[in-house]
Amino acid sequence: MTSADAATVRGVTPEAELEGLQPSPAVWCSGLRKRYGRQTAVEDVSFTVARGEVLGLLGPNGAGKTSVIKMLLGLVRPDAGEVLLLGRRSSDPRSRSAVGYLPELFRYQPWLTPTEVLDLHVRLARVDVPPAERRECLALVGLAGRTGDRVGGFSKGMQQRLGLAVALVARPELVVLDEPTSALDPLGRVDVRDLVLSLKSRGVAVLLNSHLIGEVERVCDRVVILDKGRVAASGTLAELLGQREVRLRLDTADGRAEERLRAAGSLTRSGDWFTVQLASDDDGVTVPDLVRDLVGLGVRVHAVEPVRISLEERLLSVLRHEEPGHEETAPAEAGR
Repeated sequence: MTSADAATVRGVTPEAELEGLQPSPAVWCSGLRKRYGRQTAVEDVSFTVARGEVLGLLGPNGAGKTSVIKMLLGLVRPDAGEVLLLGRRSSDPRSRSAVGYLPELFRYQPWLTPTEVLDLHVRLARVDVPPAERRECLALVGLAGRTGDRVGGFSKGMQQRLGLAVALVARPELVVLDEPTSALDPLGRVDVRDLVLSLKSRGVAVLLNSHLIGEVERVCDRVVILDKGRVAASGTLAELLGQREVRLRLDTADGRAEERLRAAGSLTRSGDWFTVQLASDDDGVTVPDLVRDLVGLGVRVHAVEPVRISLEERLLSVLRHEEPGHEETAPAEAGR
């Protein structure tokens, strides 16, 4: 799909976004491709991240996630495709002026303090951030009591927290987090989750690359799954996790009860357990209505259990090629 085709699908052209005729997404990319010699790292990757949206990037090691992030940020030049950041083409340095980035691997000068690290990055960003606001940023990531300590004595988790502060200090409109919780303990992971939700509430877009599927499921509005450099699946969590299902344990269920259940959706039975794959929300089928009708038919309802696959199960089904219509992809990439 060309960039023009992708824009047409969305109803907004890149040119219109650049000219401010339509609200521009925080990230817009189309047809991204990157090859290293004979190996394909990324092939035909397209997606958007709306303002104030949290998008999760999932996939196994070598799927191309970090390669995609680096192309979005201009750290790696794509062989094909286009990128817009906050309404500007990625070739324009101004496109990255309001972007905060936490890379997966980073190091700060060990002789600096957290305060000095933030001072340096504020100068590099050319943004006027008062000292009090910088201190608040360090407090936000849990480093309020370590502002004068040397970074060389920090644990990996504390350095991860400092990296988060660097990504946030210049008041970004888009934050890109590449494995932000890789060195954090469970408490630190909860802090990052709360931080991401706080950014979303303020209208800041977040692109999150993480192996912690549970965290992605808790904070993300949409998910893009990469496999061998291609988009294997994408959508909202509701779209990716499929149909709504409910299991009911019934007593004295007769033909009329089964007829009512079949009217609600696809029905399977195992003993006195009935599993109904409900029709879409638009059809107005609700579990309380279903239970009420069954009771009205004289059926005794002993249990009602919602059935929903997890994001981890969905991810594994995609990567194992258990999805109908899943395409064979290009050779595995040389690295992330």
